[in-house]
Amino acid sequence: MSRVKESIVLAIAILGLGAFLYCAMMHTKDRDRVVSVRGLSEREVKADFVIWPIVYKEVGNDLSLIYDAVQAKNATLGKFLRDNGVTDSEISWSAPEIEDVQGERYGDNRRPFRYIATVVTTVASKNVDRVREIMGKQGDLLKQGIAFSGDDYRYRKIYSFNALNEIKPAMIDEANKNARAAGEKFAADSDSKLGKIKTASQGQFSISDRDENTPYIKNVRVVTSVQYFLED
Repeated sequence: MSRVKESIVLAIAILGLGAFLYCAMMHTKDRDRVVSVRGLSEREVKADFVIWPIVYKEVGNDLSLIYDAVQAKNATLGKFLRDNGVTDSEISWSAPEIEDVQGERYGDNRRPFRYIATVVTTVASKNVDRVREIMGKQGDLLKQGIAFSGDDYRYRKIYSFNALNEIKPAMIDEANKNARAAGEKFAADSDSKLGKIKTASQGQFSISDRDENTPYIKNVRVVTSVQYFLED
């Protein structure tokens, strides 16, 4: 009789263990059902800082005369910038870069002048709209004998956006919401429900020009990647 009881107890134990293992297996199976989605957030913003190198060249055969001409033109340029609202703290003056044409081993040495002075004055300002307005008035300086040089790749206008931290939280929130919306759509299409987050990662923010013609308008972009559990 005791052996019968032992057998019954053992059978119940085996059934209980089997049921536990089955539940555990089904739970693990459900936990392995996941969906991976991405959420995008993009915004167009205006640049909030500009660096504008103003470049002109002065040529001649006498360095002292070139120096005097540069000083006079820099005075004219400085007055023009200040009259249009640029402060002294936004202007940087660099020493002229002198090229001795006759000292070059290669190239055309038959030019009517020996020296080429490249003069660079840099405006760095947070007032992008004002600086862009001044750029449109360069013809006023041309009338005063200052012709800008735009063929040197080393001196390009640079527009930047530095207020990223101010829009980061809202953009991350938007990207996360878009990721969840994509996950919910996938879950609905598969007759499932969206569960908790398994893993999540935030991509780096990228800032690029909207296009080549409007470098003062930036495109800010971030993508978040999220894995959700799927539930029946």
